[in-house]
Amino acid sequence: MTWTQNFTPIIDNLVVSSLVALIPIIYFFWALTIKRMKGYIAGLTTLLVALAVAVFVYGMPAGKAVMSASQGAVYGLLPIGWIIITSVFLYKMTIKSGQFNIIRSSVLSLTEDRRLQALLVAFSFGAFLEGAAGFGAPVAISAALLVGLGFNPLYAAGICLIANTAPVAFGAVGIPIIAMEGPTGIAAMEISKMVGRQLPFLSAFIPLYLILIMTGWKRSLEVMPAILVSGLSFAITQYFSSNFLGPELPDILSALVSLFALAIFLKFWKPKTIFRFASEETAAAVEPLDDSAEVEKRYTKWQIFHAWSPFLLLTLFITIWGMNPIKPALSGHYEGDNMLLSGINEIGKLLTFQIEVPSLHNEIIGSNGLPIAAFFKIELLGAAGTAILLAAIVTKFIAHISTKVFFNTFAEAMKELAKPILMISSVVAFAYVTNASGMSTTLGMTLAKSGDLFPFFAPVLGWLGVFITGSDTSANLLFGSLQKVTALKVGMEPVLALAANSSGGVTGKMISPQSIAIACAAVGLAGRESELLRFTIKHSLFLLLLVCIITFLQNGVLSWMIP
Repeated sequence: MTWTQNFTPIIDNLVVSSLVALIPIIYFFWALTIKRMKGYIAGLTTLLVALAVAVFVYGMPAGKAVMSASQGAVYGLLPIGWIIITSVFLYKMTIKSGQFNIIRSSVLSLTEDRRLQALLVAFSFGAFLEGAAGFGAPVAISAALLVGLGFNPLYAAGICLIANTAPVAFGAVGIPIIAMEGPTGIAAMEISKMVGRQLPFLSAFIPLYLILIMTGWKRSLEVMPAILVSGLSFAITQYFSSNFLGPELPDILSALVSLFALAIFLKFWKPKTIFRFASEETAAAVEPLDDSAEVEKRYTKWQIFHAWSPFLLLTLFITIWGMNPIKPALSGHYEGDNMLLSGINEIGKLLTFQIEVPSLHNEIIGSNGLPIAAFFKIELLGAAGTAILLAAIVTKFIAHISTKVFFNTFAEAMKELAKPILMISSVVAFAYVTNASGMSTTLGMTLAKSGDLFPFFAPVLGWLGVFITGSDTSANLLFGSLQKVTALKVGMEPVLALAANSSGGVTGKMISPQSIAIACAAVGLAGRESELLRFTIKHSLFLLLLVCIITFLQNGVLSWMIP
């Protein structure tokens, strides 16, 4: 039997209904930040609260509510959980083989300054991984690398989450932007241009903001030349690539330009003093940077290349996995006549499962009056986690890791990540219940009532969507049509509203429960998700405010920036 969503279940009043729709979200914040529950407990209980609101307030049939939760839980396991397992597994293998000591030394050969290491690893390298893969891998890998370099785990996770703000809108080879074209009818290239005229302001600012968080203003000034090289090279490349090449390459190109520009710059420029954290043995305060050359001589270039090869392989496989027409072939959707790709396509078909969710598929009528499709979609070959696993398998042989150590390390990663993945699955299940019941749409419709102030609040929809779903892509699909319709009503350019949804969404990534769980799992802080959320929430709100101001100005005095 079909069920029609009701977006005003409380006395037919949108505002009152939206307050009720906020209950699961408010509960989740309370559970983590005030009650300080362990992440998986907060996730599971939030799911129960969402189910209760969906059934008893929104009138959603209990069976459909439970099945929507199961659909989300499956997505939490694959692809999201699979990515975090394989990412941590690969990182652990570099430690077991001793290769990470060489990786650490190679970064130290560029700089031992924690500020500059954060720019290289969290900002530039993390952005590259976001552009190639997305879905949690960038934060997991870059945070683990920083911990290996000596960063405090909580700091490493927080810094990487904040650094991840710059590339998210163009992540996973531009999928968040491309996904909006279908439901809105506005060309992805036009949306890409508009996002590329918003995010570069943020991208140029993020490196400075990271260092300010780490050290304060005075010590940020000491490395201002490096900050400018890192941020401006990224922002300028992001603008030109998004406006002239499209949404697929801005992250990858911007990250590579930023990474190489800073690495080359550090060959010719060094800060006068070296910054280390107060908790480190050598952090008496600040001391001359005079021993980097000695560190650099410890290993040959071949040894450094060999040590980095697991992450180079990771980058290679993830890039291949995201390329067209390889990507559709891996999922069994290739329609060309290339023999090799056709062969891969047949394997992809065998390892791709799309099963209708019982009692849910086409049985809920959405806001547009059409039934909503619902599938358990499992792509074993096409998942980014599989690409990372292949990198780990090749690493086994090039690092000469025994089969016993290989499987023991994988089992160790699985054991460590059991509770974090339980949290991830539960919060994704909560997101699916929120969407299927109509709670998300209620909140979106309420913000859309802001009238002339809508250009200011448009990014908040994206922020809310990413917090709920954990994905800029999902937030764009969730609120894209609503943004377009509302923009037309209030006299705002639809492409600006869609860009605002995506740009606002990037600032919600650092507080998304899925992102928090992934970051904590990667640095060994499972169970301490509440601490990380308290670290990131204020930065999320501040950066969201900046996007709101930019969008509001672009709708008025800066309207010439709209393509």
